[in-house]
Amino acid sequence: MAKIDFGGTVEEVVTREEFPLEKAQQVLSKETVTVLGYGVQGPAQALNMKDNGINVIIGQAPEDKFYWDKAVADGWVPDETLFPIEEAAKRGSIIQYLVSDAAQMILWPKVKANLKEGDALYFSHGFSIAYKDQTTVVPPDFVDVILVAPKGSGTSVRRNFLAGSGINSSYAVHQDATGRAMERTLAIGIAIGSGFLFPTTFQQEVYSDLTGERGVLMGALAGIMEAQYNELRSHDHTPSEAFNETVEELTQSLIRLVGENGMDWMYANCSTTAQRGALDWRHKFRSAVEPVFKELYQSVASGEETRIVLAANSAPDYKEKLEAELREMRESEMWQAGAAVRSLRPENWKK
Repeated sequence: MAKIDFGGTVEEVVTREEFPLEKAQQVLSKETVTVLGYGVQGPAQALNMKDNGINVIIGQAPEDKFYWDKAVADGWVPDETLFPIEEAAKRGSIIQYLVSDAAQMILWPKVKANLKEGDALYFSHGFSIAYKDQTTVVPPDFVDVILVAPKGSGTSVRRNFLAGSGINSSYAVHQDATGRAMERTLAIGIAIGSGFLFPTTFQQEVYSDLTGERGVLMGALAGIMEAQYNELRSHDHTPSEAFNETVEELTQSLIRLVGENGMDWMYANCSTTAQRGALDWRHKFRSAVEPVFKELYQSVASGEETRIVLAANSAPDYKEKLEAELREMRESEMWQAGAAVRSLRPENWKK
């Protein structure tokens, strides 16, 4: 493991230098990795492992025709590398449980019944294990229980892999029944294309993940954008101007500089007017949202967020309600303006 100084705190991380792909291939050479669920993370992790020479099969409900057909279109062959959920679970030695959190609770009795002694049960989210009192997902003591959680969407996991960069992932061993749980975890982490791997626990992973998704990564970001856009529009700024100053400049310019060099570098390379204003208002925004983040983290830690997710995602009309909420966002003036602005990017000009 490599020791890295993260701003005064030294952490041990695993890179491809300490655990090269060749070692991962050797560790997994006698394993059959079953990927259950071909929705969000499943396709990316499965295809990356396949490209890295790992023996992979897919488990997907045939009646869910969209995802079954998607797997077929990606080259998985029914009755050879693509099977119904229970059959795939039975055939695998490492079972990647990558269906949605709500589906994990529903499918658990079928998956559990097909686990064999020495199998590894793999997660990319600590949800089902950390909140076992609500999900009832309690693995038998004869299997390894492991986690690799890529810090990005399945789309990014695949896209970064194809670009040769990878994406960072956290990892954890919850239960080591075979004595090989750690090497299996790290091998899978490298095989799916992780840039580097940093340690966590199932509980810490899900607490940070739920907070991040509801906070800076998605919920807070969308809310702050909407607030600024609406304020600009209320003062007669055009949709194009409001959207460009709120979203387009952030996503197409500034956030790229932050990702490449850090926030201080981005500040240093903006105008002095922008620097001064941003440095002053940064503290006001932090003070304003700190109480919201405290409330959010407590809601995550108490299990309230889990209760809400499981109840909503298990409802028979979940997809209809979700589409209605997404349609409201999509059809808002702000995101219609966004569609128009994106169409005007140079790469989208008609030639």
